Amino acid sequence: MNYLDQFLFGYYPYVCLAVFFVGSLIRFDRDQYTWKSDSSQLLRAGNLRWGNNLFHIGVLFLFFGHFVGMLTPHALYEPFITSGAKQVLAMVSGGVAGALAFVGLTLLLYRRLVDPRIRATSKTSDIVIAVLFWLQLALGLATIPFSAQHLDGSMMVRLADWGQRIVTFRSGAVEQLAEAGWVFRAHMFLGMTIFLVFPFTRLVHVWSGFASLAYVLRPYQLVRSRRVGITPRASR
Repeated sequence: MNYLDQFLFGYYPYVCLAVFFVGSLIRFDRDQYTWKSDSSQLLRAGNLRWGNNLFHIGVLFLFFGHFVGMLTPHALYEPFITSGAKQVLAMVSGGVAGALAFVGLTLLLYRRLVDPRIRATSKTSDIVIAVLFWLQLALGLATIPFSAQHLDGSMMVRLADWGQRIVTFRSGAVEQLAEAGWVFRAHMFLGMTIFLVFPFTRLVHVWSGFASLAYVLRPYQLVRSRRVGITPRASR
């Protein structure tokens, strides 16, 4: 592994995560009025419902799928499913979700670039993050044929081990990618870059979506009725 690999997959992940967390906190503290999704529905509703629903359904499935798949130790799921079977499951489910998200984002990106009203009110960061996501989804779909060449699950285990070593601050993470193809590396690099630019875009509203889940766990409020006596006032 050369120095570029060591930087991109050994140090760059920590730079991205640091900017992701610290930048989000600073954004929330200093610019709360910009903490929003900036919906363009009022300008034009055409293609928004289909594009928005397809994209969010697909990308949420991919996010949690990558989170669980990458960070779950192999020993925990080995008694229930083999590495090869898990990889086939990831290829099929991830392929379907990725296709949905890709089609949805293509509709949204076309709408943002072609519609004059929406294009005029779009920030540069809106277009940049949409293009980054579009490329990331395309790379993710492109990994499926490469993954089909390793149906024993060995490559998936190596990629997961890289992620687990990164988040647990263990050495040897970069060495796990020695045999990874360029499409896997490009997909991982672009994914980390999205975390890097996250605090500077409209994506910060994702934090609010996760925070709203806290209401599900909040205990019920106990409201008691109370009779309030009304003392008549003397009138002239």
